[in-house]
Amino acid sequence: IMPVEVWVGPWKPHRARGPIAAMYNSPGPTYSLPGATGMNNHDPQMQKGPAFSFGTRHRDSQANSSPGPGYLVPSNITRVGRDGTPVYSVYGRPKDIQPFKTPGPGSYSPENAIKTTFYSAPAFSLSARTKLFRNDQTPGPAAYMLPPVLGPRVVNKASAPNVFFGGRSAIGSFYEDLRKTPGPGTYQVVNSGVYKHKAPEYSMTGRNFSPGDTTKKPGPGAHHPERVTFTGIKAPSFSFGIRHSEYTAPLIVDGAD
Repeated sequence: IMPVEVWVGPWKPHRARGPIAAMYNSPGPTYSLPGATGMNNHDPQMQKGPAFSFGTRHRDSQANSSPGPGYLVPSNITRVGRDGTPVYSVYGRPKDIQPFKTPGPGSYSPENAIKTTFYSAPAFSLSARTKLFRNDQTPGPAAYMLPPVLGPRVVNKASAPNVFFGGRSAIGSFYEDLRKTPGPGTYQVVNSGVYKHKAPEYSMTGRNFSPGDTTKKPGPGAHHPERVTFTGIKAPSFSFGIRHSEYTAPLIVDGAD
């Protein structure tokens, strides 16, 4: 089938012989130009008018900041100071300040000052002897102990035969309780498969399947052979759209004056 030549008026569409300017798109509004309104990011090439804010008024700095009527003033304080009205309280009576008491003759003990002012004879006490630090730590006679001369552990003498008076064993004696011996039910019967030919064993578990591909395979109804157009001649198809060209200039309409 030969392709049909299509003419657009007196012009015949054909492949461009070289690159043209229409094939390169400009960035358009990609670049963000600074605005001409507002305070922030204003265009420096444009004239900027005065800007006013709607913020709150700043307080003037004052050297004296009185607390104002927010704090409680006592009722007995006037503009000239504390009033002279007598005030009474229900507290206890305070103790009077006692004057300094001068010690009398009986407060002194001059007999105790004889050892300091005069030579005194030696004095002895009958109290218990204090424990002093002893430098001599030599052990005394009671610190040693001679080896025993009786029993099997004599060091330098022959010992006599020893007799043991321990308790009698209950196993094998005449008063052993034979009822505590294990009976036939204590032992388990040995499985015959241990010392004889073991018979085959069967279980009732489910059947095991051999490993394979478990993915789903498409069936005959999953294919649409009527939609295949590669093996035969395809009838022409038409659409109701319009053909666009990437080289078509946009329509610019001037605004009304």
